[in-house]
Amino acid sequence: MNLFKKGQIGKMKLKNRVIMAPMGTKPESDGSYTPNAINYFEERAKGGVGLIITGANIATTKYEERPENELSNFHNVEKLAVLVERCHHHGAKVCVQITPGLGRMVYADPFNPPYSASDEAYSFWFPELRCRQLTVDDIHYLVDKIGYSASLAKAAGADSVELHGYGGYLMDQFHSSMWNKRTDEYGGSLENRLRFSTEAIASIKKYCGEDFPVLMKFTAYHGIEGGRELDEGIEMAKIFEAAGVSALHVDVGCYEVWYKAITTVYEEPMHQIFATKAIKAAVNIPVIGQGKLNDPKDAEAVLENGYADFIGLAHQMLADPYWLQKVKQGHIDQINPCIGCNECLLGGFSGKHYYCAVNPLCYAEKDYQLTPATEKKRVLVVGGGPGGMEAAIAAAERGFDVQLWEKDMRLGGNLHAAGYPTFKKDVLKLVAYMERRILRLNVDVHYGKAATAEEILAGDFDKVIIATGSKSKMPPIPGIEYAATANDYLTGKKTPKDKVVIIGGGLVGCETALYMTELAEEVTVVEMLDDILKTVVHSKNNDLSLRHRIAATDIQLLTSVAVKEITQEAVIIKKDEQEVSVPADTVIIAAGYDPINELEEALEDHLDVTVVGDAVASRKIMDAVHEAYHAIRVM
Repeated sequence: MNLFKKGQIGKMKLKNRVIMAPMGTKPESDGSYTPNAINYFEERAKGGVGLIITGANIATTKYEERPENELSNFHNVEKLAVLVERCHHHGAKVCVQITPGLGRMVYADPFNPPYSASDEAYSFWFPELRCRQLTVDDIHYLVDKIGYSASLAKAAGADSVELHGYGGYLMDQFHSSMWNKRTDEYGGSLENRLRFSTEAIASIKKYCGEDFPVLMKFTAYHGIEGGRELDEGIEMAKIFEAAGVSALHVDVGCYEVWYKAITTVYEEPMHQIFATKAIKAAVNIPVIGQGKLNDPKDAEAVLENGYADFIGLAHQMLADPYWLQKVKQGHIDQINPCIGCNECLLGGFSGKHYYCAVNPLCYAEKDYQLTPATEKKRVLVVGGGPGGMEAAIAAAERGFDVQLWEKDMRLGGNLHAAGYPTFKKDVLKLVAYMERRILRLNVDVHYGKAATAEEILAGDFDKVIIATGSKSKMPPIPGIEYAATANDYLTGKKTPKDKVVIIGGGLVGCETALYMTELAEEVTVVEMLDDILKTVVHSKNNDLSLRHRIAATDIQLLTSVAVKEITQEAVIIKKDEQEVSVPADTVIIAAGYDPINELEEALEDHLDVTVVGDAVASRKIMDAVHEAYHAIRVM
């Protein structure tokens, strides 16, 4: 059926109205979809979603290199057709997203200006680089190429197309007076600024026919000074409806506040729905809502309250492609939760594919499957953090006899510290999910069990996974005895007094500082480098969200300083060759972590041993989970 044909929406429950929102994939050298990308989409179709919207497909590379896949020529159709057919086999519809380009968002180099709506826009990545304005002839060329690109999607069997008109990308640059300073028919009034898009809609209809569904994904609210306010977003929706689009996909934010568009661990659930609700009330065509709707109760509430007609999920579908199937079956507690780390996005922007920290099978659905054990082996996992839990789960799923030894009385390791702040509860959802899997798989867990080499050697194990994690560093600062680790405060073991000084401005230090503002009167971060978060490797939207949260508080940031001494009343620092006393009745150390691994050397000559996660070096959840999974997979 035509999913967006008027009158066919009706009253449907959540299970019928979930869409996989756009999440791009890396192309082959010719711009076509890779076999892994096809498998990736097929797996989400198997999971039961009603509609899959691909990531952006560029209609022409005349003005910029392709950002993801390309759909400009007939040879691009073949692999797209395979993707569509595979998804159709599982009952999912496919919508192909088409873009004229990224405009000022192109990440190229600081020497070649990108094209944009006007030459008064500047490159986002190279702020001194002024953009080139597309001519009227250029716009006409793009409009025609968008229509032709849509016809290629239709030829491939796609059920609809979606215009990539959001997030500060090229089409949205035309929409916004912030970047569009033109004085011709494509600038000035709102109708003129939307002309490029409405002509693109008409072009698609010319090439594909009036009945072929066209979705418009647009940004109703930017959330930055000088950006679009919601009242203009509402007017845009009305214009797009009049232009004949079949449905509106509502977005919020742009790269300057990227976390408003692409959710991080720090955002609240349903944070975009205020805009979706306003658009839904203003138009008579279906509206797609998105923005951290991972919890089925939140998604259902959006539909029940009439704030949207369809629910869009993207990152959650990477974490668990079977989200919808589990919801339909009432197995909500078996959903692998997205934790908002955005390792997926970081991978994509690092030139790789879209990894998922909590799902090692993401983008490797055919390659990395666990196979049933051909012989019964005994596996010991030492340590119950994310790596240890993942190793135990994978071993049990393969059919091995597995034991998990954890020295504490609970599983989770340092995830408890990572997820303790009020704004990071998503991490604790991962702990609970993995605990439930271990319980269902009847893994033999030994709590309060500190492993020794002698006991392990006596256990007759075929494989040992060392996942003993890491411990907080305590730097050799005079007076260090007056301080405690960030973990002590991030697990509730210690409570701060009034004046908190945190030594270390990395990720843990900054998150601890933010959390301490809820408990203390004054919070100061001292950092030896010239900026906070300097050594952290995380996605840009996570970085922006955390920095903006810190900027909204009274946290004092002291950078380029050396800590000389800690006393009972202060932290003595040296800045610009002068010693300064910073008053403190609570001193917290966030100077990183050292691996805990006393077992490997004693065991490696006697047993098959693999060390994973922080026991190798202090790193990320993804490192621990993936290393543990693959250590078991290749046994």
